[in-house]
Amino acid sequence: MWIVFKLLGSLALLMFGMKSMSEALQKLAGPQLRHLLGAMTTNRLTGMLTGMFVTAVVQSSTATALMTVSFVNAGMITLVQAISVVMGAHIGTTVTAWFMSLAFWLNITDFVYPAFFLGIILIYMKSRRIIGDLLFGAAFLFLGLSTLKVTGFDMVQDPSTSVVVNQLFEGFNDITFWNALLLLIVGTVLTLCVQSSAAIMALTMMLCATGVLPVEQGIMLVLGENIGTTMTAIIVAAKANVHARRAAFAHFVVNTIGVTWALIFLKPFFGLVCHITGFDGSMNYPPAEYAVKASVVLACYHTAFNIANTLLQISFVQYIGRFICWIIKPKKIDEEEDFRLHFIQSGIMKTPELSILEAQKEIRSFAERMQRMFGMVRELLIEKDEQKFAKQYARIEKYEGLSDNMEIEIAKYLDQVGDAHLSDDTKAKIRAMLREISELESIGDACLNMARTISRKAQSKQDHFTEKQYDHIHQMMELANQAITHMNHLLGGRKDSYDVNRTYNIEHEINNFRNQLKRQNINDINNHLYTYAVGTIYMDLINECEKLGDYVVNVVEARTGTRQKDNY
Repeated sequence: MWIVFKLLGSLALLMFGMKSMSEALQKLAGPQLRHLLGAMTTNRLTGMLTGMFVTAVVQSSTATALMTVSFVNAGMITLVQAISVVMGAHIGTTVTAWFMSLAFWLNITDFVYPAFFLGIILIYMKSRRIIGDLLFGAAFLFLGLSTLKVTGFDMVQDPSTSVVVNQLFEGFNDITFWNALLLLIVGTVLTLCVQSSAAIMALTMMLCATGVLPVEQGIMLVLGENIGTTMTAIIVAAKANVHARRAAFAHFVVNTIGVTWALIFLKPFFGLVCHITGFDGSMNYPPAEYAVKASVVLACYHTAFNIANTLLQISFVQYIGRFICWIIKPKKIDEEEDFRLHFIQSGIMKTPELSILEAQKEIRSFAERMQRMFGMVRELLIEKDEQKFAKQYARIEKYEGLSDNMEIEIAKYLDQVGDAHLSDDTKAKIRAMLREISELESIGDACLNMARTISRKAQSKQDHFTEKQYDHIHQMMELANQAITHMNHLLGGRKDSYDVNRTYNIEHEINNFRNQLKRQNINDINNHLYTYAVGTIYMDLINECEKLGDYVVNVVEARTGTRQKDNY
């Protein structure tokens, strides 16, 4: 039991180190990598190279796959582009296996403890905290690998445990089809359970390096890991839109096709890898030398398989995309009336950098829906048919309920992200986004208030606006719509290319127009051009438009980090 706990503990150290290191790398270069991933996918070759580079940098094909699914979900890249990125990610993730093989031919514990010492110093230096986190993550990763290696050798050398271990794996020593298939399934299931192909790769290396499992059988675990690692994206995209589900399924299809041909050509391909690495399974190597060679063979096979799989399939991405579109068909629903969150999902092993990206896209979707709601209010104002009026009013009420739910759900999600160890910049982004969703919900309230005012006027058959009043309301609503459009331009793009003064100019125009109409309304009532009740309803609509403009300014200030007095 003590050996088992040491194995589990060393795997836990490895997984924690990999996760910490990946998060730190994404914090260091996350925004730049996101922009790179979004921009450098113009064709299948650049998409593949981009996926390979991003994955090699962040040391996580899962992170790259989740970013890719998120971009497809947002319509930033196409399915064909996403498939090429995923293929590149499969190559980039092979770097991790080579890092792990270092544990079997270097005494990496000599570097672990200095890394811990230097890391803690940098963590307490706030300006270098992320680099400290990176060092700590790498140190935990290599400490876990080293402990796993030592525990594995102790396990096979200790007479009290070697008998049990040999009996457990004795049935797998025979290289048969059913054994290979079983190991393939085991590799898939284990990777799916722990959500880390790196951890299962390390475990496979340990089993093969200690001689417990033949290297050729270890290859089957490696192939199983390639299928299991695709499940994370599928789970995350399960409740996303059809485009994201297709991108996640593409990840699975590409690896499944690769594993299929790898099984057909298992012996010749494995023989080629052994020839390249100089490994001969029939020779009796010293234990230390065998451990090094076994780990190198596994890392080399993992790399060769993913490169060959990508080269074989890269020319067929369009056909793969068509097949996936045929398998996963869109649901016959009105997307506009589908009120669930599209971008925020309960993902696994998600980093704050990815979570912030998802929340920003959800806020953009929130803002676009609020603009559609405002458009419904404008249509309600001119609707004469009673049945259509009632239907439109009910739709506006439904949208207001949506705005309340979206605010709560996004706030909960941001609160969960805020529980993680975040940089000061990320904490500031979360505070800004919480303010944004609060102001967007207020826009929804303003729209509902206008709809209620219009409904009140419709119910009073005697209260009618003059042509001049209708013109003024339409002018005010047009200004408010311009403000919302400009706000959505900011939420959908980069704030450094946004002219914040344009928003302030529209708001000043709205305020001045409101003040002018307020004075004119008093004069018109005194001149008996319309009743006081009509004037009250009229000014309620004007005032709600002015409030809506204020909420838009608040959203813009939260996103840009500016204040109006800084610009005027």
